[in-house]
Amino acid sequence: MMKKIAIYPGSFDPITNGHIDLIKRASKLFDEIIIGITQNSKKKAFLSIDDRINAANTTLKDIGNIKVLSFNTLLVDFVAKQNAQVILRGLRAVSDFEYEFQLSSMNKHLNPNIETLFMTSAEKYANISSSLVREILTLGGDISIFVPTSVEALLKQRL
Repeated sequence: MMKKIAIYPGSFDPITNGHIDLIKRASKLFDEIIIGITQNSKKKAFLSIDDRINAANTTLKDIGNIKVLSFNTLLVDFVAKQNAQVILRGLRAVSDFEYEFQLSSMNKHLNPNIETLFMTSAEKYANISSSLVREILTLGGDISIFVPTSVEALLKQRL
């Protein structure tokens, strides 16, 4: 029987409690979840790719069916290379849907064998984004409710 593998792609700069909640919930639905950390050349990353991989591995170590990898190819090519069937995407608000729907349609056009599964954020995480966490951090605010302790320490160290 073929393993059900999902790819959860993103910059994870930094990984937040919202990401972690979604990964924990999705890990019950799939045999394996691969956290695909993008090396997006258009975005100036706050954390290095190694920091982001280490932070994800540290915060997700208690979930047995998780693997963390980085990629800098087309998402559908990465998904196919990993023998995955599903792209997992989180939706925080209705405003996320239009953008995610466009991405999903384009990915379907590029590879019709790959499905996109949308999962909604838990309500308490609906307003968390990595960019807001970075902004709060750089302005001296408290980010402890948005990220795990280890990630908060790493962010403060890199600041």
